[in-house]
Amino acid sequence: MFRSLRNHNYRLFVSGSVVSNVGTWMQRTAQDWLVLELSHGSSAALGITTALQFLPVMLFGLWGGMLADRYPKRRLLMVAQSLLGTLALTVGLLVLTGYAQIWHVYVMAFALGMISCVEMPTRQSFVVEMVGRTDLPNAIALNSSTFNLARVVGPAVAGVLIHALGGTGPIFLVNAASFAAVIAGLLLMRRSELRTAAPVARAKGQLRAGLRYVRGRPELLLPILLVAFAAMFATSFSMSIALMARQVFGQDASSFGVASSVFAVGALGGALLAARRARPSRRLLVGGGLCFGVAQIAAALAPAYPAFLLALVPAGMAMITTTTAANSSVQLAASPEMRGRVMGIYLLVFTGGAPIGAPLVGWAGEIAGPRLGMVICGVMCLIGVGLALLVTRLATGRRRDAVVRGVVAAPGGAR
Repeated sequence: MFRSLRNHNYRLFVSGSVVSNVGTWMQRTAQDWLVLELSHGSSAALGITTALQFLPVMLFGLWGGMLADRYPKRRLLMVAQSLLGTLALTVGLLVLTGYAQIWHVYVMAFALGMISCVEMPTRQSFVVEMVGRTDLPNAIALNSSTFNLARVVGPAVAGVLIHALGGTGPIFLVNAASFAAVIAGLLLMRRSELRTAAPVARAKGQLRAGLRYVRGRPELLLPILLVAFAAMFATSFSMSIALMARQVFGQDASSFGVASSVFAVGALGGALLAARRARPSRRLLVGGGLCFGVAQIAAALAPAYPAFLLALVPAGMAMITTTTAANSSVQLAASPEMRGRVMGIYLLVFTGGAPIGAPLVGWAGEIAGPRLGMVICGVMCLIGVGLALLVTRLATGRRRDAVVRGVVAAPGGAR
């Protein structure tokens, strides 16, 4: 389960990530609560904030993946982490001095998204350079474990501190300081032990080449399409938890933090189970997506807050099973010179659905209540799994026909 930790560089990476991810989840909880305070409880404002944070990835995510292929990933990560820390420090000071307004949060969310365009595909494709292909699925699962461990701790600590300190400002400052851990880990790595891919030279048509590469390979197309359809509403799930906790069950910030942590407990369990698997299967990928949709609907229909918390556990397990299996499948199937662009496409569809889904969920919450918004998330996840399977089957059939006609070569041959 923990075999990737034998690698010195990966141990440094994970250690820094644990600290930084706790701070990130604390800030994410504080950001949602700050928006609700500044907007007087508006779910639409919460939806706008989520959309702004993910909109840059939808617009510029492919360019971020291209940069990950062109430049040393370790150096790019250090620059990105420094910028994220500076942004958290700025917003924290605005809140503490009483100058924070809702548009400040909007600007911060958009800036986070811009930096993430480069940081996310670079970080994801950097894992294989630390551990190699053999331990890649295990390393991705352990990354998810540490991420969701932070998701357990971060929101709960943030909820308690917001209540105890009377505001969200200190949370942003804590997150700013946490980035020092991951930057230190990157600096202390043994460069001689990294399996660094040769940078791709600048050339025309590299983005189109990445898109053609994914379109022509069903083993890449299915996980990417599944994530594309499901993530449009799955990425709004944390927003739905906040709305359910505050508006349906009348809970305060600390209870909202507990709800987020309960969801993360399920996700952590799913990630640890994924770490035991050598390779993800197609059945696991599809089954996880279906279970996540059903679990969301069950949570939306919960009659009381304890039942709502109980339903969040399988929802977290199913979500992390799906995303971990998809991530591993995509990275294992991608060639080294295309991995940054492929992960840029993967992360584009993984996070780019939020600008569409989050405002719709927020609007549904305004009109008919948070329960309906969460039901929509679940139903759309189920529909997305079916559409992903249908489109992949059609694409596979077209490619098979083309091979028979001699338009393209069989796998492994030349075009």
